[in-house]
Amino acid sequence: MKITFPHMGNIYLGAKALFDGLGVDYIIPPQNSKSALEIGSLYSPEEMCIPFKIMIGNYIQAIEQGADTIIIPGSCGPCRFGEYCEMQMILLKKLGYNLDFIVIDAPTDIGIKELYNRILKVSSVSNKPKYKKIKSLLYAVKVTNLIDEIEASSHNFAGYEKINGECKNILNKCKEDAFKCSDPKEMIKILIYYKEKINHVSIDINKEPLKIALIGEIYTVIEPFANMYIEDKLMSYGVSTKRHLTPSWWIKNTALLPTKLNSLNIKRSAKNYLSLNIGGHAMECIGEAVLAHDEGYDGAIQIFPMGCMPEIVSKSILPNISKDKDFPIMSLVVDEMTGEAGYVTRIEAFVDLLERRRNNVLSRSWCWFSKHWFSSIRQ
Repeated sequence: MKITFPHMGNIYLGAKALFDGLGVDYIIPPQNSKSALEIGSLYSPEEMCIPFKIMIGNYIQAIEQGADTIIIPGSCGPCRFGEYCEMQMILLKKLGYNLDFIVIDAPTDIGIKELYNRILKVSSVSNKPKYKKIKSLLYAVKVTNLIDEIEASSHNFAGYEKINGECKNILNKCKEDAFKCSDPKEMIKILIYYKEKINHVSIDINKEPLKIALIGEIYTVIEPFANMYIEDKLMSYGVSTKRHLTPSWWIKNTALLPTKLNSLNIKRSAKNYLSLNIGGHAMECIGEAVLAHDEGYDGAIQIFPMGCMPEIVSKSILPNISKDKDFPIMSLVVDEMTGEAGYVTRIEAFVDLLERRRNNVLSRSWCWFSKHWFSSIRQ
């Protein structure tokens, strides 16, 4: 068995730590690029969304390097992502590839016993003792949590940094050094070192950067290539960003699904606008938009792939939130035909809008203060 998996943000680091710990043979596909998208677009149905096409590109690139087993996370609710594994198996079989798919789905959908059997498929090829297998899993979760924390701090501090680009450089070096590790314990040490480093980056506490929340469909929000590296672009503009959806959030959310204690703050925030789970991460999108406003963010950007029905529903609800809370929200739709020039222009225009809006608010506040201050002096 030679395992592979699709790219989605930093998930490859957690997977690498797991398979290195288990001593299992694996192939990590090349980082997502135009090449992977072109391969996926060539063989996928035209109407399929960009995550599907990039994943097919990942698989074929990994298969060419010898992979024969694919691990893929399952869906959440009535979203066509839940059919990806079946569709991808059929598609790859027609292309002449004989592969084994292991779908890691929520226990509420497939049952704890079935989930255990699927995990056993992977662990059974490892000759490590049981306690080391459990340790490897815990190391992988630790790696995933750490890299998500480092990334979140980098995106937040980018708006306050004294040296432009320092946070981005630290983050990129962190990923590069972590990827070189073949020992999960060593990877954790490196990540802890970079966590300390990013938390001690030189910042200007007097800065008041724009703060933007990134919301939407989980793959296009997490995967940099799919969203055209929007977080890197916003870091370069000196904007602080935040997103709730991360691989570590997905692990925690999936584990808590049977208890219905998952993402309670998001559910509460979304309740007045979307009280039912309609599939995908529509409820998270709505809840995160409300939370972003409540947490004092200047605006939010929704990102989703062309044809994503849950996010289309979310997009129709977001204007109500924007109007009710006087909170700017922009929606960006991505597919393989999206042009970067127009995409960047929209982002820059939105940032400019938020800056002008803030300046207008400050101007009105100053006028109000001046008027009342002079009135009190006259009296």
